[in-house]
Amino acid sequence: MEITHTKPNFEDDRGEIRDLVTKEKIDAVTFITYTKGAIRANHYHEHTVQWDYVISGRLENYSRDGFDGEIHMEVVGPGDLVRHPIGEHHALRALEDSVTLAFAEGPRAGEDYENDVVRLTDEQKLVR
Repeated sequence: MEITHTKPNFEDDRGEIRDLVTKEKIDAVTFITYTKGAIRANHYHEHTVQWDYVISGRLENYSRDGFDGEIHMEVVGPGDLVRHPIGEHHALRALEDSVTLAFAEGPRAGEDYENDVVRLTDEQKLVR
């Protein structure tokens, strides 16, 4: 997991402009909402890189390199961008109602959403 605390590229009295993902091929952008306490993901992708950008709220972001890696957790909030490389197990738990955008490079998009989602079993889950 790589977390970037994004900052505006440009800001004036009209508002701000903020690049989120640059110089990458993006196959899908997905809008995701979370109710407080909701757990999402607990999976990994064999062929997809995923970025999660927090628009609002706060989430516990969990990750693990493969099945034998150490579980890492960091709380993320508005303006944070989390990159999940191919094969990284990841999960999120909402500490409050939250909204994210998920950017995907790879086959996990549209009607193929489930084609590159490998769900973790109950014993393998990062968070329950």
